[in-house]
Amino acid sequence: MSEISELRPTEILLSEAQIQKRVAELALDIRHDFPDDLHVIAVLKGAFIFLSDLIRHIPGHVSLDFMAVSSYAKGTTTSGEVRLLKDLDTALSGRNVVIVEDIVDTGLTLTYLQDILLNRNPKVLRTACLLSKPSRRQIDVKVEYVGFTIEDRFVVGYGLDYAERYRNLAHIAVLG
Repeated sequence: MSEISELRPTEILLSEAQIQKRVAELALDIRHDFPDDLHVIAVLKGAFIFLSDLIRHIPGHVSLDFMAVSSYAKGTTTSGEVRLLKDLDTALSGRNVVIVEDIVDTGLTLTYLQDILLNRNPKVLRTACLLSKPSRRQIDVKVEYVGFTIEDRFVVGYGLDYAERYRNLAHIAVLG
């Protein structure tokens, strides 16, 4: 039996209701800080469900774009090397930008993204993440909007995957 087939979600860490309540709160916090111009950038693939729910809770106009990076391959630990797989389609100069990330653990990927995007001269650059694992930080990276702070456990669901599996779960579960 392969390693992939042996690992399965073993316990629900965050229910669908908990996630939806917190996402709605984050959306209002973001809109409060940016009442007019707001451009959000989702980090693919993991943040697409979070982005979808988040922008539906933000009143008024919101523009969006996508980036794709990789630091995981097919395992449960980061490779430490970040690669840009898909760049933005729009310019950021002079815009209020919020990066929407699924999970921040080591901080390597997010620092890489923030550095790239800051060089494109946004008016303001902030970050929203659904999950934060501060115990895993290798780099002290700034995240202004945090959905949930969790322990160092490998989680799946609500866009987060293991080898492209379990993204479709409406909740977040621990993989075991």
